[in-house]
Order: sequence, then structure tokens, then C-alpha cells
Amino acid sequence: MVLGGLAALLLAGDALVKGAVNLSLKLGIPALIVGLTVVSFGTSAPELFVSVRAVLADAPGLALGNVVGSNIANVLLVLGLPALIAAVAVDRSLARDYWIMMAASALFIALALTGAFTWWLGLVLLAGLVLMLGDCFLRARAGRAQAMELEGAEDDIAATRIALYLALGLLGLPLGAHFLVAGSVNIATALGVSEAVIGLTLVAIGTSLPELATTTAAAWRREAGVALGNVLGSNVFNLLAIIGVASLFGAIPVPPEMLRFDLWVMLGASALLGAFIYTGRSITRAWGAVLLSLYLGYVLFLFTTMTAGA
Repeated sequence: MVLGGLAALLLAGDALVKGAVNLSLKLGIPALIVGLTVVSFGTSAPELFVSVRAVLADAPGLALGNVVGSNIANVLLVLGLPALIAAVAVDRSLARDYWIMMAASALFIALALTGAFTWWLGLVLLAGLVLMLGDCFLRARAGRAQAMELEGAEDDIAATRIALYLALGLLGLPLGAHFLVAGSVNIATALGVSEAVIGLTLVAIGTSLPELATTTAAAWRREAGVALGNVLGSNVFNLLAIIGVASLFGAIPVPPEMLRFDLWVMLGASALLGAFIYTGRSITRAWGAVLLSLYLGYVLFLFTTMTAGA
């Protein structure tokens, strides 16, 4: 169920992005707006559907673990693995985006300390998302992001093909989310660990596969320099958009162990990127090995401590 759900999510998410991008361009929406909104939301659709489904299925720990685990995986795994192939270049102009991610992380942790993400805290996160998008839009209009290649855009695409993409995406995402959540809950029960642990590991890695595949392929082509910008944007969206929307469907309690450990691992992994951004040094193979080792150590610690506790 987990493997089938992941496959459906990845394929449906890709189809939804293609359909939404091409429909938006057909309707005459500027490419800049499409890139900042449609593509950003579309590429986060698998995580969003999984988190909403988890809340509706009374497994909120899975939703929260998915987001926190994805942000940890994005830094340590998605940047670490490609760095073993080729050094990941770091652009110092991403300093503003880095601080936006750190601010989003700090806001998320501050709200988590209340003990649960309720609907009104979700609105606070979504307000932060609006501010972030507004900042991106103003910077892009100022000419700092003029060259924008839209993922999934196709020239002279037929309306029927757009409709097919949208149908596949809108049908496949909830179906894939259902199977992934149901399978994950069963695995958590069988292993005797919490749903949050499965969300932090299995589900987080699964929903991070598109970013990992894209970054690894770019590393083979010696073009991995765009990876860091993608990670920063993805992490902000995970924190503000996904939990912001999911909490509107039901309260998301924060497990005590996540307050004590996982949230701070997420913050520490995010802060680690600052050393590269402010020095302008690339993430070399040696550093890639360090990042991967940290991630493997984190996952092993989760399962050994949680299994021992059970």
C-alpha cells in the first residue's frame, strides 16, 4: 500500500503540475505568477494531500512527521547524496531566502510549543506564506528572477491533453494519499512505533523523492547549483502551506518527543546551511558524506529509541 501510494502520488503530482501550468499559460496568466504560485503549490501537492488525509484519518502525527521529516531530509539527504557525485555550488545571493526559511522555522517551532496546531494557528502559518509569496513576487518583478523556466510547460499543447493531466492529478493524489496513509499506519502498528516516527522517516523520504531525483540528476550533469534554492523554497512551503492547510481540517497535536528532539534537529539542519551560504563554499563530497552520515544517524536513533521505548 505504501509503495503503490507513493507511486500514485509522484505520478499524479507530476501530472497536476503539467496540467495546471499549461492551463494557466493558456489563460494568459504571466509566467512569473505561474512559477511563484502554481508550480510551487503543485510540487507540494503530494505532501499536502498526505497531510490532510492523515488528519482526516485521525493520524495527525503522520502529518506533522511528514513535514518535519521532509525538511530534515531536504537538507541532509537531498543535498548530501548529490554532493557525493559533484560539489553542490552555493549562491550567496540566496541569503535572503535562507533567512526567510529560518524565520518560517522559528515561527513553526514557536507555534508548536503551544502543544497543538489548531485552525487559528494554521491561519497564522498561511499568513506567513502570503508574506513570503509577496516578497518573492516583488523581488521577481524587480528583475532579480527574470529567467524563469516553468516546470511542465509545453508548447502548443492540446486542451484535451491539459484536461487529461488535470484529471490524472486530481484523481491520483487523493487515492495515493489514502493508500500511503493507510499503509503507514499499519507499518507503525506492526513495528510498535508511533505514526510520527513513520512520518519522519518512511513518508518523509517518499515524498522527498522528486526533489532527490531532480537534484541527483542535476549533479550528474554538473548542474546541481540550483538545488539549494529549491531546498530553501520547499522547506518554507512545507512549514507554512502544508501544516497551515492541514490544521484547518483538524487539530494536529505535537508529540512531546518531537518537541524535545525532532524540531530542534530540523532547526539545526537548516542552520547548518548558513555556514555554506555566508562563506560561499560549495558542498563538497566530504561535506556530502557528513550530511548523509548525520541523516542516517538520525534515522537509526529514531528507530532504536522508539522501539526500545515501546
